[in-house]
Amino acid sequence: MSLTNKEDRWGVEKLRLAFPKKNTMLFKDVSFHFEAKEKILLLGPSGCGKSTFLHVLSGLAPKSIELPMRTKWKRIPERWGYIFQDPETQFCMPYVDEEIAFVLENRRIPRVRMPQLIQYYLDLVQLKLQNSHQLIRTLSGGMKQRLAIASILALEPEILFLDEPTALLDPEGTETLWQTVRRIGHDRTLIIVEHKIDHVLDFIDRVVLFNADGEIFADGPKNDILTRYKSKLDAFGIWHPDAWAGYSGRKELQNTDSIDRDSPVLTLKHFVVYRQKKAQFTAEQLTIFRGEWVAIIGRNGAGKSTLIEGIMGLLRSNGQIQWPFKKPEDHVQFVFQNPEHQFITDTVEDELAFSLRIQKLSDDEIEHRVSRQLEKYDLKNERLQHPFQLSTGQKRRLSVASAMINHPDVLILDEPTFGQDARNTFALLDLFQQLQNEGTTIVMVTHEMEIVRRFATHVVHVDGGRIIKDDCDGYKQSGGAEWVTS
Repeated sequence: MSLTNKEDRWGVEKLRLAFPKKNTMLFKDVSFHFEAKEKILLLGPSGCGKSTFLHVLSGLAPKSIELPMRTKWKRIPERWGYIFQDPETQFCMPYVDEEIAFVLENRRIPRVRMPQLIQYYLDLVQLKLQNSHQLIRTLSGGMKQRLAIASILALEPEILFLDEPTALLDPEGTETLWQTVRRIGHDRTLIIVEHKIDHVLDFIDRVVLFNADGEIFADGPKNDILTRYKSKLDAFGIWHPDAWAGYSGRKELQNTDSIDRDSPVLTLKHFVVYRQKKAQFTAEQLTIFRGEWVAIIGRNGAGKSTLIEGIMGLLRSNGQIQWPFKKPEDHVQFVFQNPEHQFITDTVEDELAFSLRIQKLSDDEIEHRVSRQLEKYDLKNERLQHPFQLSTGQKRRLSVASAMINHPDVLILDEPTFGQDARNTFALLDLFQQLQNEGTTIVMVTHEMEIVRRFATHVVHVDGGRIIKDDCDGYKQSGGAEWVTS
């Protein structure tokens, strides 16, 4: 976008930036400017550098995030707030009310006004708690995201940088959050990175498109860009309103020949999961059969992650949990909601090879399997990168790739597609479908109702720490509408 007066705009010119251990630059001579009160959406494939670009525009890089970079010119805003993909990266305090109070103290707000303001910002993002003095670590992922946004709004920033703020939110929460952003962003500048764009298209005015090499190849008015470059969006795997329509994967439930109703792989009876001695989830009865694709759905905080973490033994539980395997750990793999929680090595290739080395496979077999996963999950160029230096989408792909490298009989995933562009989402779904067709049982927590409609053979709806619906046939007959809206 061509502007004349640099004092009336922010941005960078001739940005050059590279990550350590990378042979190529992420950005080479990239220029970008924005003005006050603009509403801008940055779109591009996973791993193209959108989050890093926000770091540069806000001044986080290289001030707080040290990266080798240089520019011909840059101007960084003074009053701004940044909402990260992973909310845990921005918390400073252990309790909900203290997190917002910390911001208010920095604004020198009198202590007597704080309780009212804390509740005001919690209400803005519809984070409903019985007691605001609650440990942040006890919140669900989506609730943490709401809190992160509330604490940033407490800064009363003029410019908001939003890096996929709804990645962990349920459909209702996503709609509510963007209604909030629309309302509070009227007189603010918004720079947004988001894959779920349906909720933002009505209030943004400018779209910037990146290719896989971190180059800006289009920048202009929303309607013009999305119309003129639709084929490019498809080619680069960028989400757009018609992306699902162009996906050739399963569109409706196919035959269920791969499901063996005589072979349960998991049975729960009177199953209770605890957090800090308090019962958080109860399942009187749940049976999952070999070859099913089970979707666990429900609002944020309903207990979805608690259920599967209890199943995996990550949380204390009582009651019956039955597997058909003598050593479930050899047959069941788990993918965390936060990929970083499962990374234990210093490079991508070592992360993939870790479990294979424990099994004492030959070097040739390890290299073969690792190379195959790097290719499958589009991580070949990141082979020597530290897992923590990957983009959120790349971290998610690595977590799934490391879980699937041993061909598990049961794969349990907590939000496996969040932070993924369309191309990688569809590629993951194709791989999961192939596994299911071969007899692997897929158990997936997801907020993406299109996945539920197209792939699930068994839907478990949870709310309030319990299973409220567990009926595949009812789901199929209603076309998913009842499950999605309830």
